[in-house]
Amino acid sequence: MVQITFVQPNGSRKTIDASEGASVMETAVSHGVDGIFAECGGAMMCATCHCYVDEAWSDKTGARTDGEEIMLECAAADLRETSRLSCQIRLTGALDGLVVHLPDEQA
Repeated sequence: MVQITFVQPNGSRKTIDASEGASVMETAVSHGVDGIFAECGGAMMCATCHCYVDEAWSDKTGARTDGEEIMLECAAADLRETSRLSCQIRLTGALDGLVVHLPDEQA
């Protein structure tokens, strides 16, 4: 199991035990995390799973995947250097303790 903490725009936190191999988006949806809509179900066809990886974790989650940059341009919230599509971040043991911040709007 891998722990991941979702931080809402108001600062409230929800820490979840997630399965290795799952995406951050899949984990958020299956645990009812507000702020991740995932309208395309993880097909990287929308930007409704946009999140900000905590700066302490940005190097560990890797670079944006091909096409992710293009989809992020469609995000409703402001982009940051740590912006990612949560469907493109696969959880591994190295990401145990990952913290992601959710934007104030999606879609």
